[in-house]
Amino acid sequence: MKKWLREPLLHFLLIGAAIFLLYDLQNEGYDNDNNRIVITKGSIDRLILLWEKKRQRPPTQTELQGMIEQQVREEVMYREALAMGLDKNDTIVRRRLAQKIEFISSDIAAMAEPDDEKLIKFLSAHPEKFETPATLSFEHIYFNNDKRETQTEPDALKLLDEVKQPNAVIDTHISGDPFMMGKQYNEITEFGVSRIFGQDFATELFSLNAGDWQGPVKSSYGSHLIHISNKTPAQAVELNIVRDKVRYEWQAEQRQSMNKTFYENLRQRYDIVIENASENVPDKDKSNEDELASPKP
Repeated sequence: MKKWLREPLLHFLLIGAAIFLLYDLQNEGYDNDNNRIVITKGSIDRLILLWEKKRQRPPTQTELQGMIEQQVREEVMYREALAMGLDKNDTIVRRRLAQKIEFISSDIAAMAEPDDEKLIKFLSAHPEKFETPATLSFEHIYFNNDKRETQTEPDALKLLDEVKQPNAVIDTHISGDPFMMGKQYNEITEFGVSRIFGQDFATELFSLNAGDWQGPVKSSYGSHLIHISNKTPAQAVELNIVRDKVRYEWQAEQRQSMNKTFYENLRQRYDIVIENASENVPDKDKSNEDELASPKP
């Protein structure tokens, strides 16, 4: 008897019996009409189309029959999983179903087709998304923080005073310290500058006027004296040039707005109860007070 109890096959049979018992209990009174699976001609045509796109040829009768049988198998397993409640308390299934609900509102929003009046209004409200960005051409003299330490800014100011002198003869290409990414840039955008020197540097650089040497402007590398030779402001564009992009951005905004409204309307149908949420989150201020109050060893 003990030998039988240790047999894996017996364990498998017992587990299988338990699963089918659970299935019967959960499906008492189940409508047998729901046991009918219909593979429509449209479904078969779709299978053939997908096969042809992937294989560049129509399927054979055997291959088509295999695809249909796979479709039947998937539907059988899907219905059995639902009948046994396997979709409940499953994070992945829950997220997927939530996404499909969101797709409904997104699809509705995608059906909206804006006219020129709406596109022009959207373009006017968001010019920064479509305009040709501002550019400038500049050269810089670099002062290395690691090398000069506390003398970085004083050295930069001293050289700035020298290059501003009338008839000053200073080779700015060899002045300062070597900079491995070059000392001269032509028609570069603020985004391009930020990728090299950082956003703070780029913002300050584009606030300067073209003309004399200026600075120092600080970056994460050190300090820089700046000479801007040319500066081109951002250029607005007409709708007929960026129509497709404006339409895409307009539809994206509509989808976002529709999803937000759709969710808010659905949420109002539920009574939301969040039990003792604050108990699970440490009080940061209180923790800091306790830490300060506690004597250190």
